[in-house]
Amino acid sequence: MASLTVGYAAMLEQFHPTEIVELSAYAETKGFSGVMAADHFQPWVPQQGQAAFVWNVLAALGERTKGDLGPGVTAPTFRWHPAMVAQASATLAAMYPGRHWLGLGSGEALNEHITGQYWPEAPERINRMFEAIDVIKKLFSASIAGKDIKHSGPFFKLESTRLWTMPKVAPEILVATAGPVTAKRAGKTVDGLITVGAPLEKIDGLFARFDEGAREVGKDPTTMPKVLQLHMSWAETDEEAMRNAMVEWPNGGMKFPKADIRSPFEFEQIAKLVRPEDFEGRMIISADPDKHLQYIQKFVDLGFDRVYLHNVGRNQREWIDVFGAQVLPKLHR
Repeated sequence: MASLTVGYAAMLEQFHPTEIVELSAYAETKGFSGVMAADHFQPWVPQQGQAAFVWNVLAALGERTKGDLGPGVTAPTFRWHPAMVAQASATLAAMYPGRHWLGLGSGEALNEHITGQYWPEAPERINRMFEAIDVIKKLFSASIAGKDIKHSGPFFKLESTRLWTMPKVAPEILVATAGPVTAKRAGKTVDGLITVGAPLEKIDGLFARFDEGAREVGKDPTTMPKVLQLHMSWAETDEEAMRNAMVEWPNGGMKFPKADIRSPFEFEQIAKLVRPEDFEGRMIISADPDKHLQYIQKFVDLGFDRVYLHNVGRNQREWIDVFGAQVLPKLHR
């Protein structure tokens, strides 16, 4: 079983890229290890205000930090051809050996619809993702071996080629999922699992299906990373913590699938319906660091070995200071 690491979830939706690099470097000095940054073309709501290009930011983070770094997550299926994602990932892994992991998902219309393609139902999006993973894995393995590969499938074509800049060891591939069917396919296909905070019984079910898939193809699931992104709101008072959640991260209180909504301005209108009680069971909101500690520890006890924390407010340095001193040292496997 891997040891626990707690990293910083760098929200490119909320902060200018130069500020997020500074915050990530600062978090590392206070005990956070590693950075997760999402590939967003738009913020969830206009109030968040940013959406920098994740691969540029990850490269800058590689220079300024020492821990692991990865896109958590990118969709290799609509804005991107999987070969381009493979090239971006391989280059980052070649620049920062042993530090980069590749987090993949099936995509959300908020980011992927911008190129004007047809936006399919979830089953097709998932099938596209797994075909893209096949292309990326083929490119990684062939390129390390110094060979060309080609691919022709239902969704993607690749003429004979290879990645000419490649690390000695391919980046580990992690799949983001909140559903049991995808979790089982991920266990068979990739190196690890990413999910977000959810009721513990739901995550326990995801783990069971992921482990089942892994065992079916002869893999040991206890050696495969299980990665969690956890949103929370901490501030000096409970009232301020709730205000930060309502203003900065109302999407955390939306109790419905969000993958088909196309615009931050649509989310802004829906956010007017969000009430404080809607965050219950979805995100911890408290001024008490011990309550946050207990909440995070429950997920660690469930089996996560990497946790990336996101405080939804703008009070990032204060939160980093408090959690670095009062929360991270008390977390344990």
